[in-house]
Amino acid sequence: MSRKIMLIPVGSSVGLTTVSMGLVRAIEEQGIKLNFFKPVAQPRRGDKGEERSTAIIAHHASVTPITPFTLDYVERMISNDNTDELLEDIIERFENNSEQDAVTVIEGLVTTRHHPYAERLNLEISRALDADIVFVAVPGNDDTVDINHRLEIVVDTYGGHKSQKVVGCIFNKVNAPFDEHGRLRADIGVVDKPEHDEARSAALKNLPIFKKGLSLLGNVDWSAELVSPRAIDVAKHLNATSLNEGDMAKRRLSSVTFCGREIHNMTHALKPGALLVLSGDRSDVFVSCCLAALNGTKLGALLLTGGYEPDENIAALCSQAMETGLPVMLVNTNTWQTAQNLHAFNQEVPVDDSQRIEKVMVHTAESLDAEWVTSLTDKVSRQRKLSPSAFRYYLTNRARQVNKRIVLPEGNEPRTVVAASICASRGLARPVLLGDETEIRRIAEQQGVVLSDGVEILSPEQVRGEYVEGLVALRGHKGVTDVVANELLQDNVTLGTMMLQQDHVDGLVSGAVNTTANTIRPALQLIKTAESASLVSSVFFMLLPDQVLVYGDCAINPDPNAQQLADIAIQSATSAQMFGIEPRVAMISYSTGTSGAGSDVEKVREATAIAQSMRPDLLIDGPLQYDAAAIESVGKSKAPNSPVAGKANVFVFPDLNTGNTTYKAVQRSFDLVCIGPMLQGMRKPVNDLSRGALVDDIVFTIALTAIQAKGNS
Repeated sequence: MSRKIMLIPVGSSVGLTTVSMGLVRAIEEQGIKLNFFKPVAQPRRGDKGEERSTAIIAHHASVTPITPFTLDYVERMISNDNTDELLEDIIERFENNSEQDAVTVIEGLVTTRHHPYAERLNLEISRALDADIVFVAVPGNDDTVDINHRLEIVVDTYGGHKSQKVVGCIFNKVNAPFDEHGRLRADIGVVDKPEHDEARSAALKNLPIFKKGLSLLGNVDWSAELVSPRAIDVAKHLNATSLNEGDMAKRRLSSVTFCGREIHNMTHALKPGALLVLSGDRSDVFVSCCLAALNGTKLGALLLTGGYEPDENIAALCSQAMETGLPVMLVNTNTWQTAQNLHAFNQEVPVDDSQRIEKVMVHTAESLDAEWVTSLTDKVSRQRKLSPSAFRYYLTNRARQVNKRIVLPEGNEPRTVVAASICASRGLARPVLLGDETEIRRIAEQQGVVLSDGVEILSPEQVRGEYVEGLVALRGHKGVTDVVANELLQDNVTLGTMMLQQDHVDGLVSGAVNTTANTIRPALQLIKTAESASLVSSVFFMLLPDQVLVYGDCAINPDPNAQQLADIAIQSATSAQMFGIEPRVAMISYSTGTSGAGSDVEKVREATAIAQSMRPDLLIDGPLQYDAAAIESVGKSKAPNSPVAGKANVFVFPDLNTGNTTYKAVQRSFDLVCIGPMLQGMRKPVNDLSRGALVDDIVFTIALTAIQAKGNS
């Protein structure tokens, strides 16, 4: 059985693409088969290449969208009175390119003065594809009576309340900053988060139309964070010249200030994410901005107007500020003209802004009615593979449920501070930052984040003495005295590990600054291995475009023997199960089955037999070459009777050299997100970060650690 949902806009500028993205993500998270189809491409002014919605879904979801028809072709068919033929073409393309027994998200057209036929065509397409109708509307500043009338009119157009095809409505851009004329401000100068109007939200939920059978399926709040463009997006819009590239492709702009005042009257504007617009000959302001950057404030960018480049001496004076990553751009227009151009900036998310797209998809998906989304999956086939989005959903949702306390010894590391703030605000964990509170809050301010009450800050100096006795008890036989223990506890990783050992926290995450050895050594000495484990190993979660794979061991054991390799296989399978993956374990070698010989192959063969005897309930097979394990056609050829060949999702490598090389080759060749290494076999969860970890990597590792803590309890 399949389900088809067609999103119909009620008016223009409703954020139809945003809602499509969120609905696709929400359905993906259910782990079911999915189609996406925007029958007619509707390019915006300035759009080039692929249709925007189709391109975003293609690159950021585990689904291959169906190619839309071009607007020129559609308009030609309509003008020639060939609408019936057009509908036949749409049905044919859908039937020939869609997954069967799946949920299909169909995005309708927006009615504009250039496309007055859109509403009629939406109706005909919905009927031709036999799709359920979900309206997407923006309440704006309208009163509830007007909103209700608007919905009543559009419901009547699609068959009225008695129609079983009209199922509900999604409100988008709720609490957005609309002006007195009911227009959403389009410029990037309005980014302050509006106050959430609970009374307004309640009134929307209680519209009379929702008592007649129409359901409210989502209430998507407007978020300033989701409309913050990158500096490079503004540079492209203004056709600006780059004087200093810096972090132009990464830095986000959260406010705009036109700098025409004396510097002492505008220091408040020198804040993280600020786009500072100044005449290029205002050297005093330029130097002040550079001083702020040198002081650690991550300004969004400097935009110099009038075509004036900084004086050579001034540029030399500020050279160190440029090295902080501060983007500096130049336009030839004067400040007034530049302001007008900024006001016309299009805030729609660019196709290549992966970070922003991910946030939009997650935010919108979480704003949809969970029961309705789940109902879409009834009698629809589940995917055998766990998609990356489904994995991330499982990770964050499960972390919220367990609500564990996770210590972060690198409490004054900027990425860690931001990650802690995110985890607390999203309820993923109760983070504990070790470090000086004044310093940590200063760093938070520089990073443009607010540390809520959900983030705990502990001063090492104040708590260190509590753990001296415990450390001596654990390591006294190794010559650790009170004096030595106090010295060892000067290291925040050791201190955090003792907090974990004493059950004062549930897990530990480190490694953004510390080496893997510095993170793991205290854990091996103080936490030690679990009773059921003979060794500590690790896994990486490899987020491929269409599924999540588990790689073990790629970080800890250089050359495990057969028994140890069997233990790693069982640990890796158990970790996969812990995170919603049904394990099919492949023991990797350079030979498949009995085709090869040699000590390395024999080790894998013996390890496979041991693992199978220890856990007969698991699907474990080997030795298998990587292609035989991963590719179904190769697996059928090389190992036709194997229950794992061609279907493996847990790959156990024979040694560290093979595992580490393979994971890095796959990650870098395909630009994949990898979560890990996650340590296995410890009594309590301790996890290491890459020193190049991004904020999102730290967030997911914290969530992962929280889930481990629940599994170990």
